[in-house]
Amino acid sequence: MAPQGTTNLVDPNLGFDTSYTGIQRRFVQLVVQERWFLLLLGSGFVLAGATYSTPSLAMWVGFMFAGYAVIANDSIQTIGTFIASNRRRPWWLLWAFIGGLLVVTLTWSWIANEGDVSFHRLSAKGFETAPTEFAFLQIAGPLFLLIMTRLRMPVSTTFLLLTSFASSTDGVSKVLIKSVTGYGLAFVVAIAVWVFAGRLMHDRFKGEAHEGWALAQVGSTSVLWVMWLVQDAANVAVFLPRQLDLVQFLLFLGVLVVGLGVLFKLGGDKIQQVVDEKSAVVDVRHATIIDLVYAGILLIFAIGSHVPMSTTWVFIGLLAGREIGLHVTRAKAERRPRSAIRRLVLRDLANVSIGLCVSLLIAVLVNPGLQDSLLGR
Repeated sequence: MAPQGTTNLVDPNLGFDTSYTGIQRRFVQLVVQERWFLLLLGSGFVLAGATYSTPSLAMWVGFMFAGYAVIANDSIQTIGTFIASNRRRPWWLLWAFIGGLLVVTLTWSWIANEGDVSFHRLSAKGFETAPTEFAFLQIAGPLFLLIMTRLRMPVSTTFLLLTSFASSTDGVSKVLIKSVTGYGLAFVVAIAVWVFAGRLMHDRFKGEAHEGWALAQVGSTSVLWVMWLVQDAANVAVFLPRQLDLVQFLLFLGVLVVGLGVLFKLGGDKIQQVVDEKSAVVDVRHATIIDLVYAGILLIFAIGSHVPMSTTWVFIGLLAGREIGLHVTRAKAERRPRSAIRRLVLRDLANVSIGLCVSLLIAVLVNPGLQDSLLGR
């Protein structure tokens, strides 16, 4: 019999019976629930510690960690609406489609750019030189990203991974300026689109969607996924040589395709909730419009310069502006409470801001070049 004020926690899988109170009970439940994730995470930190001092191994270990972590976290902005609106289709069919696009897109970059899979994003000032040695936190950085993903935090993978390899503050500041600009532009564009067309979409997008919309979403998702790869392939390729030979390239593709398969099998994993909780994203028609607007914004920035940017900031700005636009155009009885919208917008902005602070802290701790730049040495 447990003492008064306590709760018996019996886990039939683990075979123990103990009593905990309050925070203790919730902590133990969390550990039990996430035990496999924690085991894999701990193994990852051990592997990072064992390999970071051997560059030829460390670059591939870091890349493999980043390959899944980047796709898992950024899935909400590229294939999140695609997953949400196609839950009735087999996961392997969606994987084959998205994985095929990935192979074609990155193969084109590898051939056209003489072994460069980053679409020249890593040729920008501050990122043009491949690392020849690694710090522990550079290899373990993607593991912190996995933790944030598990907590459903949409974090900028660009800041978390790229900044730790920047050779100067100039490169970091350009990435930051471009990313914040992207958030602002997406926010304004989304408000404009959904204020002017939100009511029309709400009135027209009723009942079952015509089969043509499924094809339209395939097209919009294709364009968006390709534009995301153009921007964010650099986030995983930063660990590797700037020109890959054939064997390296095939390994590069294999890791990313397998990571995609795991993600689709898990249905987007826990961070998918960030998309699912937004208004009407399950409807294929709304998902198609979101993807088209987002892809158009990324295209503008892709044409503008080769400086890397955080696509996560762009996406969070887009969702925030869309929620506000929908609130303005919908009838009062159909609106979400303003407090709920404010909470969604500020929470997502807070999450990416926390990710930015963590990223810059890691970058300064592990990067002597940034330390020298900040201290004026």
